[in-house]
Amino acid sequence: MMSRPQITTQIDEIVDGIYRISSRSAAFGGITFNQFLIDDERPALIHTGMYPLYEAVHQAIGEVLDPSRLDVVALLHFEADECGGMDRFLEQAPDSTLVGSALSIDLNVGGWAYQGKTQGYRDGEVLDLGHHRLRFLETPHVHHWDSMMLFDETTRSIFPADLYIQPGDQPPIVTEDLGDSMCAFYRAVGIFAHEQPVRDVVERIEALEPAWMHAMHGGTVAGDAIPRFTRALREQPFAYQGALLGRQVVAAEPS
Repeated sequence: MMSRPQITTQIDEIVDGIYRISSRSAAFGGITFNQFLIDDERPALIHTGMYPLYEAVHQAIGEVLDPSRLDVVALLHFEADECGGMDRFLEQAPDSTLVGSALSIDLNVGGWAYQGKTQGYRDGEVLDLGHHRLRFLETPHVHHWDSMMLFDETTRSIFPADLYIQPGDQPPIVTEDLGDSMCAFYRAVGIFAHEQPVRDVVERIEALEPAWMHAMHGGTVAGDAIPRFTRALREQPFAYQGALLGRQVVAAEPS
């Protein structure tokens, strides 16, 4: 009988009530999986993690607040690491609302057997948590068509989902330039079909002058380091080049 891979999880406060909950395992393909807890009048969890991560994430939240108080659970696109635990969090926080882009809620969650409250948001709309204010940014095809990002106006924080990724076991806050390894990782895993939608979003992000980039994989990128990652996305190739999760895909010959 094969043993289940060991998963370790830690929680760190990054800035002003925003906590990074980071899980790592040898089975995760060389990246960490991060969820973010915002401790506020209306506590919010950004990403749930995959279904099997529920216990670890739930326990980490419990170090800060009662998980049953979660008022908002946000998914940034419909994928297992973004919302695989959504049903399990609903069991413990039945009054919570699952939020996402209007496209994601209408087309994805609406066709799922989810029994909780849902709310879809469009570009520019704001969710007030009390102290923190989350502005919704629709970012289609970065890297799914229903993708969005969140901008916390209070701390000038971006929650960019799979953008600004760093492979490896990174510290909670990253200040070094890992732009080269970021782009190399994107080429190897093949999550972006095209570079232009990403570069358009990078321009929007830069105009917001973020102080923090809370990457879903890797560490939170500090403000002074963000432009170095942005430069790599502007100057280096990173779109799909025939590899999916490191496996080269051979195109079929035309008939």
